[in-house]
Amino acid sequence: MNLEFIGDGPALVVTGDERHLVVADLHFGIEADLALHGLHFRSRSRARMERLLSIVDRYDPDVLVLLGDVKHSIPSITRQEYYELPRILETLRNRVPLLVFPGNHDTGIERYLRPAEIRAKEGAIIDGVAYLHGHMYPSPSLAGHLMIIGHHHPLLSLHDDVGCALQSPAYLRAGVNTGKLGMPEQKESDPPTRALFMPAFNEIAGYDILQIVKNPTSPLSRHINPDETEIILADGTYIGPLSAVIPDESD
Repeated sequence: MNLEFIGDGPALVVTGDERHLVVADLHFGIEADLALHGLHFRSRSRARMERLLSIVDRYDPDVLVLLGDVKHSIPSITRQEYYELPRILETLRNRVPLLVFPGNHDTGIERYLRPAEIRAKEGAIIDGVAYLHGHMYPSPSLAGHLMIIGHHHPLLSLHDDVGCALQSPAYLRAGVNTGKLGMPEQKESDPPTRALFMPAFNEIAGYDILQIVKNPTSPLSRHINPDETEIILADGTYIGPLSAVIPDESD
């Protein structure tokens, strides 16, 4: 299994017997929700879809894996989503086969998907790699695999003496406490169970990595092992262990 990081996604190409293009958290329809909170933007759905299609054309995957939160509105479907989603999904599936792991924002999306495109919310293993959105407890069957997940929108913020020097979508690669996740307890002879937290494909969705760790909002983020957690930028640049970006409280 080989991972290729695509910085202008963010996206991953996972190559085993097949070539999978993986993206998370597109949040089509987010503009309608922002408008309800006084922030008015024109829909960026077409530009977001075209960015994804350009990556599909460039990397020519066998399958496009969408790690949930394809849509944004909870608990219903907005007018924006009602008009945009059918066209977006049909355009994507005409280019490449789809697999969708529904997320917590994907209420009602089943009406726009074909049965063969939908995978379990608790995750599934495809070509030796585990995938799920990441808002729920993962299936125990995912133990011993790399779990690629969305939901958390990790964003790295680096600060200097003046202020914020860098803000970039990033990945968290972490060991997990399998016992607390309802998985079999990890033995020394077992293959490791790790989670790779993907940044959001949506260009205006991001959440500080330190907040993900300090104030976890999902079973997986609650049960990572901080000492086994590393940070990787969207383009694959290795930053280092999580401890390298935690501020020294004594300063």
